[in-house]
Amino acid sequence: MTTAENVLYVPADGPPLTGEQDALDIIGEAWGVEATVVVIPAERLDPNFFALSSGFAGALAGKFVNYRILLAVVGDISEHLERSGPLRDLKRETNRGRQFWLLDTLAEFTAKL
Repeated sequence: MTTAENVLYVPADGPPLTGEQDALDIIGEAWGVEATVVVIPAERLDPNFFALSSGFAGALAGKFVNYRILLAVVGDISEHLERSGPLRDLKRETNRGRQFWLLDTLAEFTAKL
């Protein structure tokens, strides 16, 4: 994982992130490099993240919110959005705030930051 300014970029390659412990590990790494923002590629997230009824998205995002670290999930999630109205609503609502974003590209992330 590398940082630029105060952003920690989780690499796209690696095992899927499947639970709260993965979030805590990333938060620990972010604290270690004094990052206030973490970017996770969408492809690193277990598919349960996008099934809101699983509770995984809320639990993961909640950990970052509790530690006051902005979480940006970046990547093409259009397939998940097509199947889930609640996920579309979540994306719209969270992207208005400053705690958790679901963004399509790193360029969109950079512009929003």
